Amino acid sequence: MNWNSKKVLVTGGASFIGSHLTEQLLALNAQVRVADNFSSGERKHLESLDCEVLEGDLLEPDFCDRSTKGMDVVFHLAADHGGRGYIDAHQVECSTNMILDGQVFRCAHRNSVEKIVFASSGCVYPTSAQMDVTKEVFLHEDMVTPPYEADDLYGWAKLMAELTLKAYYQQHGLQTASCRYFTVYGPRCTENHAVMAMIARGYLKLDPFEVWGDGEQIRNWTYVDDIVSGTIAAAEKIHDGTSVNLGTMERIRVKDCAKQVIDTLNPGASIKLLSDKPTGPLNRVASNALAKELLGWSPQNIFTDGLQKTIDWYVHSKTAEQASVDLSRKLVGR
Repeated sequence: MNWNSKKVLVTGGASFIGSHLTEQLLALNAQVRVADNFSSGERKHLESLDCEVLEGDLLEPDFCDRSTKGMDVVFHLAADHGGRGYIDAHQVECSTNMILDGQVFRCAHRNSVEKIVFASSGCVYPTSAQMDVTKEVFLHEDMVTPPYEADDLYGWAKLMAELTLKAYYQQHGLQTASCRYFTVYGPRCTENHAVMAMIARGYLKLDPFEVWGDGEQIRNWTYVDDIVSGTIAAAEKIHDGTSVNLGTMERIRVKDCAKQVIDTLNPGASIKLLSDKPTGPLNRVASNALAKELLGWSPQNIFTDGLQKTIDWYVHSKTAEQASVDLSRKLVGR
């Protein structure tokens, strides 16, 4: 796909991932419009970017119609979301994503958009396959089949959106693709995500250093630049509603991440495990074999390097006072 002068909408484009995607699309000479209600996205992420910004609620039909009108490609990232503390405690709010996604898809189709690329999640995978940390499990795309089993209402909403986009392709010929993001981190990520909360605790020199769960949980933290490159590759190479994992295959225990953060920011701090806190699935790691096959994509940032870049960004962008406020506010918020 030649992005030069393509008219592209990024919903949620002021958010952590959305703003990085917007930057890269602009670098490819696309004409980018951002639609965002700024509930979690920040205006400062867009201040230096030459893009059109529409502020409003995509749940409002008129705003959604205006946002999608005249666009060639829609990257749909907008969602009611947060970290594990948020999605566990705000099931009703997360369920509204089903309405939001359906409305964006309907407006895009009605306005003759050529392609929709959807930001899905590893939360669409069966939770029962992710609970044994003693097994080397890699989640692959064909594990998401009837009878479906997703991770809370947030995961069910993502799954319903994927299935809806496949239906749009089959029934109307609308080109679609879904990217299953796995545990994204990097600059501009907020403290409601585990790795950022750990960085904040290290920056604040908290001792004991709190870790949710027993620390044995396994994740494949994936750097935001890799997520963006994979999302654009999916837009270029997937047309039929296929869903594809975007994630590393590095298996990192939460307590090992915590140790890396402590060694960098607060050497000698002790870890306090909080077994009563929500953790989500215990063993969530993607297979990225299909992304390599279909997109020619593989992550370029190993976790040690990405973590260091993220720590460097964090300590240079926030005061200790800001970090303290954000950590306490966002652990169970957005």
